[in-house]
Amino acid sequence: MKKCFFAVDLGATSGRTMLGSFADGKCELQEVNRFANHLVEMNGHFFWDIYELYYNIVEGLKLASTMDVEITSIGIDTWGVDFVTVGKDGMFQRQPYAYRDPHTEGAPEKFFEKYDRKKLYEQTGIQVMNFNSLFQFDTLRRNNCSALANADKILFIPDALSYLLTGQMVCEYTIATTAQIVNARTFKLEPEILKSVGLTEDSFGKFVYPGEKVGELTAEVQKQTGLGAIPVIAVAGHDTGSAVAAVPAVSKNFAYLSSGTWSLMGVETEEPVITAETERLNFTNEGGVQHTIRLLKNICGMWLLERCRPNWGETDYGQLIAGAEASEPFKCLIDPDDQMFANPADMETAIKDYCKKTSQPVPASRDEIVRCIFDSLALRYREVLEMLRTLTPNSIETLHIIGGGSRNKFLNQCTANAIGLPVVAGPSEATAIGNIMVQAMASGEASDLYAMRKVLASTLQLDKFEPQNAAAWDAAYAKFKKIVNR
Repeated sequence: MKKCFFAVDLGATSGRTMLGSFADGKCELQEVNRFANHLVEMNGHFFWDIYELYYNIVEGLKLASTMDVEITSIGIDTWGVDFVTVGKDGMFQRQPYAYRDPHTEGAPEKFFEKYDRKKLYEQTGIQVMNFNSLFQFDTLRRNNCSALANADKILFIPDALSYLLTGQMVCEYTIATTAQIVNARTFKLEPEILKSVGLTEDSFGKFVYPGEKVGELTAEVQKQTGLGAIPVIAVAGHDTGSAVAAVPAVSKNFAYLSSGTWSLMGVETEEPVITAETERLNFTNEGGVQHTIRLLKNICGMWLLERCRPNWGETDYGQLIAGAEASEPFKCLIDPDDQMFANPADMETAIKDYCKKTSQPVPASRDEIVRCIFDSLALRYREVLEMLRTLTPNSIETLHIIGGGSRNKFLNQCTANAIGLPVVAGPSEATAIGNIMVQAMASGEASDLYAMRKVLASTLQLDKFEPQNAAAWDAAYAKFKKIVNR
């Protein structure tokens, strides 16, 4: 019977469970189940359905129990910042707020009325985004939220799901760094920051790092799934942390782009990079596997396209990409990170309104809108990469694109053209692979991060894109900078 690791990988729009192994010096993956992750709009707020997610994980475990495999361990990764409050009775008090809920609009400014902004960045190295957990905590306190007021513990989403499987409460390091409550130099929760929002270290579960054991499946879950007391391992609970662990790089001279609902572009460092310039440019220092730091910037990614697609029926990605490729390049451009694209009622209308506001031609067709999105993303990637070059001593020779967006060959080529560097695309399942890598290291089947990356580089099928049409893309970049007024 083949030994496998079970990875739960949850994104902001969908989730899946995977079986994976590193047998015979190569990585093998098999999808078990895939499911939607819907935002629930209720009482003027947006929530995640934590119980639906748990149900689908259990369904994946049930399916895995019927396969001819032996599951060594289980690991869970999800998006960052969001959390569940747990009462003294051990029960969740309500569904967790989603980070796109508007209740944190303007929240950082209110928090900085009582806590020095520069000091917060020096402590955490985390970029200011209105939905960071710290600002969520402060907003809920100001709004007299009963769930927070009566919380015995706060569990980030991967830790909440691990708790449902094991009954054990932990606070995993990489996911906690997204909350802006971890000291970047001590790698631990920062008591002074917690105190500012009425919390303490005891408000969270046991602090653990990637590779540590959370617990074993409860008797209840064992009965439901037909499995035994399988251990649940704390992987890099933040999905970007898991994805970056799986970058198939053979040298340190690379940047990465984790491409999905969000695009996250950065470099990997051994120490946090916290300077006046990284603060000014709003770069973040998130925790990674084996105490690495991910110096990166969040960029709005496929969210732009995903929010347009409901207007276009059942059109698949292949048709959308082909239509964009045939459209006129650079006809209109947007700033993907403009606030008007955060969570509009109609994304297509928001893009048209942005073009009107900036005195550009308004895209008249679906194909022109998709082309606008792809051109704008590629040019924004160039802008952020130029920032990264000034912030890190390492030279950047290659951009590795990982995650679901790495399958978009047209956007990959646009990105290579825009940045003027080779792009290596893949693996598309980087998050699940990184999840499984940490489990493999925890079990003793792998030695370290860099050895695993060499295995991936030598065994995975990767696509490479060389830059083309430099003059046209340089002109487009100048136009982009003028439009976005930077």
